[in-house]
Amino acid sequence: MNDKESIPDETIAHLGHGYDGIQEYDNPLPGWWKNVFLLSIAFTPIYLMIFHVGAPGRSIEEQFQAGLAENTRRQYAEIGDLDSSEATLIKYMNKPEWVGVGGSIYKANCVSCHGPDGGGNVGPNLCDDNYKHIKQVTDIVKVINEGVAGGAMPAWATRLGHKNDIVLVSAYVASLRGSKPAKPKAPDGSTIAPWPKPE
Repeated sequence: MNDKESIPDETIAHLGHGYDGIQEYDNPLPGWWKNVFLLSIAFTPIYLMIFHVGAPGRSIEEQFQAGLAENTRRQYAEIGDLDSSEATLIKYMNKPEWVGVGGSIYKANCVSCHGPDGGGNVGPNLCDDNYKHIKQVTDIVKVINEGVAGGAMPAWATRLGHKNDIVLVSAYVASLRGSKPAKPKAPDGSTIAPWPKPE
């Protein structure tokens, strides 16, 4: 270090701290840093007006929901309107790409009661062989559509956006049977026969 570098700037206040020959001074922040900070504060109200309290459809959440709905509409165009027959449920519970769609519907609507892996929370375990309101696989659709237990399980027929949502989430729920959740609830109801094999 040369003599010029070792001489402190007398215009900068010394904070009175020093250790091992290193002195601490009250150096000002660079002007560009302060300007960027002030610009970010000035931009905040504009950002809030455009993306959070502006015209409908501008928020990130609304854009995501619109994109999701459009993507779902395109996917459903491939398969048309599904019926809720046993053959349809068995077919789609064995198609991984469509089980994934049903799984995303489940995660958006059912996790709080049935747990993220179907092991049960407030609602029953969906992974074992015991059921209270289901005797055959098509009963899953009926329970989801109409609800049971005086509203403890609400009716979802008018809450989900498309008929295919009901069929695919039912297929997903059926596919959970026999899986191993992390913290399963105790069996509830009666043991029923296995689901039919896919054709």
